[in-house]
Amino acid sequence: MKIWQRVTLILVLTGIAVAATLFLLVYNKSHPDYERKEPERVISVEALYSAFVVDEVTANTEFIGKVIAVNGQVADVEQHDDMVIVAFVIEQGVFGGEGVRCTMLEGHHARALDLSRGEKVEIKGLCAGFTGSDVILEHCSFL
Repeated sequence: MKIWQRVTLILVLTGIAVAATLFLLVYNKSHPDYERKEPERVISVEALYSAFVVDEVTANTEFIGKVIAVNGQVADVEQHDDMVIVAFVIEQGVFGGEGVRCTMLEGHHARALDLSRGEKVEIKGLCAGFTGSDVILEHCSFL
């Protein structure tokens, strides 16, 4: 085998080994435990929704990617396949209620499904952003 073939073979094998190692490190990376994380801020659902409607750019930097706790009156609990969403409706829009929607962690599905309209609750979750009609919180749990 010629020297350039050996060097090429070694570089290819080294590249494969590095790529496999990086893939395994990223694939096996532990995920944050949002249920145990302390909220960085506590705010009412009305104030959170209003912050995004009034100045979305500022609200994006203030809330997105942070664990926040919200409190308010439940408007609806929706179940879609294996997802349970607690909805807080602030105002009626063209396509229905607009407000804050909280996608619950699996361990909190039963309690969420037992909620009734108008019940006051406090929920914390990771703020994922504003869709133009709803503020989305993910990985939510009850406080």
